[in-house]
Amino acid sequence: MVGNYYMSNSILIIDFGSQVTQLIARRIRELGVFCEVKNSNIDLNQIKQIAPRAIIFSGGPASVYEKNAPTIDKKIFDLSLPILGICYGQQLICHLLGGHVGKTGNREFGYAILNISSSKFFAGVKNKQVWMSHGDKVEKIPAGFKVIAKTSSAPFAAIADEQNKIYGVQFHPEVMHSLDGKKMIKNFVINIAGCKPNWSMKNFKKDEISEIRKVVGKKRVICGLSGGVDSSVVSALINEAIGKQLTCIFVDHGLLRKNEGREVKEVFAKKFHTNLVYVDASKLFLSRLKGITDPEKKRKIIGKTFIEVFDQEAAKIKNAEFLAQGTLYPDVIESSHPNKGASHTIKSHHNVGGLPKKMKLKLLEPVRMLFKDEVRLLGKELGLPYSIVQRHPFPGPGLAIRIIGEITPDKIKILQEADAIYIEEIRKAGLYQKIWQAFSVLLPVKTVGVMGDGRTYENVLALRAVTSVDGMTADVYRFDPEFLCRITNRIINEIKGINRVVYDFTSKPPGTIEWE
Repeated sequence: MVGNYYMSNSILIIDFGSQVTQLIARRIRELGVFCEVKNSNIDLNQIKQIAPRAIIFSGGPASVYEKNAPTIDKKIFDLSLPILGICYGQQLICHLLGGHVGKTGNREFGYAILNISSSKFFAGVKNKQVWMSHGDKVEKIPAGFKVIAKTSSAPFAAIADEQNKIYGVQFHPEVMHSLDGKKMIKNFVINIAGCKPNWSMKNFKKDEISEIRKVVGKKRVICGLSGGVDSSVVSALINEAIGKQLTCIFVDHGLLRKNEGREVKEVFAKKFHTNLVYVDASKLFLSRLKGITDPEKKRKIIGKTFIEVFDQEAAKIKNAEFLAQGTLYPDVIESSHPNKGASHTIKSHHNVGGLPKKMKLKLLEPVRMLFKDEVRLLGKELGLPYSIVQRHPFPGPGLAIRIIGEITPDKIKILQEADAIYIEEIRKAGLYQKIWQAFSVLLPVKTVGVMGDGRTYENVLALRAVTSVDGMTADVYRFDPEFLCRITNRIINEIKGINRVVYDFTSKPPGTIEWE
């Protein structure tokens, strides 16, 4: 739970439906300042309880003139807090305070160059390129405001009532296309709002350990450990807080990356001395997946079997009262349910993604206020090895959705070995951290080949690597052709069962990152 120490020095972001609201929050967190995102239906009493140093209105796709357009209580301006409105947020400020917004019906989308005037908001800004994405635009500003920036097509690109510290910009300073946008946000958050950069994973770790001890007391906690970044960080954090009161359950479904199960055991059982229950359920999972080719059926079988095995092991742990889960802040933000948006570490009698209701455990979510990059930083603070903290995303069903068609032990072995070579070469070339996700896919296709003096008829392997910020969109990583040739030669020469390797050049959209 984020303590009052941060809350009294925080920024409140009110979300009006923008696709990039999370970017605003990430930019502020990068400055070392805590912030929260709340839906636009927040009322004044809730805002007063949060007691932020300043408020930011996000952008959004609506027009202020639409019948059900999101809005905010006009009395928010009576709170005497600095306010920044971005795109729709700027239009809403003008609409509520007596200005006028033009309903143009035409979108301006792309780069623009600012012509700026003297203002605290633009202090130190040198690169004036910004990113526009809007339909309506301000045509008349409210009394007390002045223009502090314009472009060739937007005479009110930025406005300010500097006496009352209210600012509005038509562009999006939070996106990377606004080259000095981070500087503008810093000016508002640090210089205008007066926030101090006290948000760090070192401080968060200390405070959260104290909070976990306070909430859990002498009770026991169960954590489902997958070996991924989120569950690993949660396990390490809780283990440092309460030690042997935590039991981690690792269910090995036999569809992990090469040596992944062994690595998890070594890190958590040996290095962190965690109570670790390791369950090798690979035979059970493979027996239930036999003959299944439909990806959705694979997912459902794996999910149901996982819950069954996890429940059996959890039932053996006496006096357990809490179930730990690696919920992250984007999950909280994206949920429209008001309770899901509340910033709590503990939520009573909640179940994890379909875990049996009979468990009736309180939910412990110690990283629910963190973004993925912050979780990685926290993992580093906790002493988790680089190989876990910086690991690429891996799907819950594991290699089941990277083996197209029926799953067999031989196919799993082939894919594990091929993928290990691929990732090894990427790491050796210093490319691993430049790529969001890289993996191999075993195709249900065989081709003729020649190896030595003999004819082969073996499997085709597809290689995939993409760059992304959040996984919502992704672009193919463009390897040097010589690098791909080297990987291909290694895989074909070292792994029996593959005689052809192809590379997937599809972006997302139109494709997805995973094949199934």
